[in-house]
Amino acid sequence: MHVLVVHDYGPLGKILLERLRETSLDVSPLLVSDLVSANLSALESWIPEDIDLIVNALWLADPEVAERDPEGTHKAAFSLPLAIAEFARDRRMALFQLSSCYVFDGRKQSGYITSNPGHPVNELGNWQWECEQALRTLLPRHIILRTGWSLSRFIRKVQASTAFDEALSLPGRGVGQPVSMKDLARVITAVIQQLDCGTEVWGTFQYAGAEEISLYELGLAIVGLPGIPEDLHVVDDMPSWGALEPPNTTLNCTKIRNTFGIKQFPWRSGLVDELAMLRNEVKHTESEVPTE
Repeated sequence: MHVLVVHDYGPLGKILLERLRETSLDVSPLLVSDLVSANLSALESWIPEDIDLIVNALWLADPEVAERDPEGTHKAAFSLPLAIAEFARDRRMALFQLSSCYVFDGRKQSGYITSNPGHPVNELGNWQWECEQALRTLLPRHIILRTGWSLSRFIRKVQASTAFDEALSLPGRGVGQPVSMKDLARVITAVIQQLDCGTEVWGTFQYAGAEEISLYELGLAIVGLPGIPEDLHVVDDMPSWGALEPPNTTLNCTKIRNTFGIKQFPWRSGLVDELAMLRNEVKHTESEVPTE
């Protein structure tokens, strides 16, 4: 199977490519460095003709970023995946698309299953839900993978509070499940390998790390990691961005386990690796800044 990984400069694409290249798959990267100016009608110049599966590894999991840039979010979360899906349909390719728990409004008292309808409460969830529905109509051979919270997003919040020496407000009212990029790359790779073995199972699946937790409790779990002071003040309070967070983003991951045999890994086991990866990312970025 020839797999094309669509990625940006974020760490998930790099981690996923490294993992896929350790398998017997034929893997090609497609770096989208400037999505805003990208010509989505010229995909034939980006995508080789012999591709079997396109993996869109542009992981959008931060509703704050989406609210600040609605136009960019629309293009990344909706326009690009649809353009790829139409291209794939006409050439009998399959598509692996990432979505998130933000397609739900959080009113359900238990974990969401894949067949629950979306009711987004923010810009990111809205376009991801619109994308999901369109993909189901356009392209039968697709995998949609909804994910839980981005663990990196909240590690960055704790790091920012440390840098400014200020208290960090995180809501304790809602629950969800974080997922690390390394674990997500593991799951994506496992699904692709089974597709490569001839598994003709398509549709919507969900994955998040094991153990439900509130964002306040997540902040406490991050405090004290290497390089993060144990005395950082985390308070159970509603921050300005709290309205973007549904009260319940818990995902039932039974379907992906029963279909592909993929078990949930504890997100706590990935905390140190995720922090180290983010530090390496910062060092790499700083090393690229030209000096006078």
